[in-house]
Amino acid sequence: MAQNPPDLGNQALSKVVEIGIATQLDHSEQIDVDIRTNPGNFIQGKVDSVEISGKGLVVKQDLRVETITISTDEVSINPLSAVFGNIELTHPTDAEARIVLTEADINHAFCCDYVQTKLRGLKMDMDGHPVTIDVQQATLDLPGQNKFVIAATFLMREQNEVKSFSATAIPQIHENGNRISLEILAAEGQGLTLKLIMVIFEQLSALLDLRNFDFPGITLQLDRLEAQQGRLVIHAKTQIAQLPSI
Repeated sequence: MAQNPPDLGNQALSKVVEIGIATQLDHSEQIDVDIRTNPGNFIQGKVDSVEISGKGLVVKQDLRVETITISTDEVSINPLSAVFGNIELTHPTDAEARIVLTEADINHAFCCDYVQTKLRGLKMDMDGHPVTIDVQQATLDLPGQNKFVIAATFLMREQNEVKSFSATAIPQIHENGNRISLEILAAEGQGLTLKLIMVIFEQLSALLDLRNFDFPGITLQLDRLEAQQGRLVIHAKTQIAQLPSI
């Protein structure tokens, strides 16, 4: 039995959005967009569904996303604009998003110049004396059971001493679903201060700010998260006001 030919309209629309997303990223290994509609619905300005999936996307602060999937049901568009390569939505639509970050990729981003500058020259009080601290290394371990374990070594400039600590925390939703905050369960180490731990946790939270994953016209709001062994899975509500296009 002969197969039906592919719907070139769907393919063309999908390709426009793929290119639009790619131009807004520092790097991407794979981007797939699947827009489903038919000629009758398209003329009426209706798209049956949109699914955006990507692998190895590098977003703000040099953070690599292992995978991301955004899916929506029916979307209303301006068909005339779409013909000319601009997928214009006539009103915002809601969608679901799933983002997977690996432990290795989070740690790589922790070492980027932007984050490192935030972890050097820290002024704080230790045992009643002002000190200047440079965090030399900070790593995140995801052991599972919805826990974060952060280990860090730091230099106390005045004493020229290197010390270390580790802390275990659980992630929580913060700032109306935009950010992940960390609640400390336990901590141990040398020269340990709550302020130092919170400074490092603040930089990790800033990396995981969902606004880092926004594209123009697409905003994410944290719904729930799973700190699994070796990876962090973020489930988010998404509002799409505009699909990226050429």
